[in-house]
Amino acid sequence: MPDAHLAEHVCVGAVTVTDGTIIPAAVGGDIGCGMVAVPLSVTETSVDARSAARVLHGLERLIPPLVHPIASAPALPDELAGAPLSAPALDRMKGREARSELGTVGRGNHFVELQAASDGRLWVLVHSGSRAMGPAICQFHQARAPGDIDGIRYFPDGDPRGLEYLRDAAWAAEWASFNRARSIDAVRTVVGDVWGADLDDTERIEVDHNHVHLETHGGEQSWIHRKGAMGLPAGAIGIVPGSMGTATYHVEGRGCPEAYDSSAHGAGRALARGEARRVISKRRLLTEVDGIYFDRRRAQALREEAPSAYKDVDEVMRAQRELVRVVRSLRPLIVYKAG
Repeated sequence: MPDAHLAEHVCVGAVTVTDGTIIPAAVGGDIGCGMVAVPLSVTETSVDARSAARVLHGLERLIPPLVHPIASAPALPDELAGAPLSAPALDRMKGREARSELGTVGRGNHFVELQAASDGRLWVLVHSGSRAMGPAICQFHQARAPGDIDGIRYFPDGDPRGLEYLRDAAWAAEWASFNRARSIDAVRTVVGDVWGADLDDTERIEVDHNHVHLETHGGEQSWIHRKGAMGLPAGAIGIVPGSMGTATYHVEGRGCPEAYDSSAHGAGRALARGEARRVISKRRLLTEVDGIYFDRRRAQALREEAPSAYKDVDEVMRAQRELVRVVRSLRPLIVYKAG
């Protein structure tokens, strides 16, 4: 994909196609990571410094960056609590990490944003994934995968352990979707308190970009692994964000067979996190996000999330004109990130 960048074992922004073989690294650790966008019943004229501060305070109160105290952590939905995972250690994590992290945003490029569309309507965008559970599931199954090519472990066609990985990965993806739903519910509460607004679920968009699915392309079934790439058949709607200071695009898949109906999932990193911390100062970050409301106390920690740490999302969109068409463009107004 045009947003591809280096990562461990398999690039982020890659689509890997196999005939039977299942490769956990080609999905990555953040299994089920994705985005959900929902419009609000108010426009950008409602946003000012005072209301933005109230929104940010409310989001921080209801959507912790990392964990809820275990004593007050939400119970897992029955669909998740009752589904056994492949190892006792993973099942034990369901009672700790999976509970305490449900409804949290996480670090890195995960976020909650309030964005303005070109018609002035506000949208909320949540980007989060499977938090601690995804990497634990990935690492457990990679360690037991019998195949190895240049350090990349895989399950051969028909290996029952590969089916166990698929079941656990499906569980992590469902957890990630519930996690985003909890965050959307929290946003609903916050915007109701601040503006008396509500969310319009009839236009809800949700798509994940770290998964492995059995799909049919060109009349043949294959395992399609996407790591930082959306699956968007013709007519399906997806989301391509830039950075905390640049545009987000809602897109419609064109159904490009050469790309296995796939799309970039964002701008993609231009600088590795360590390099970004080295070359991007706090002042530079603040200059690049001038006019955007966020918690400036986090500015030092957010240097690696500066717009200049990412590729130009407009160039990414031009590079994938054959894959998607733009439905809507939005710009960030209020950004909640942990750093």
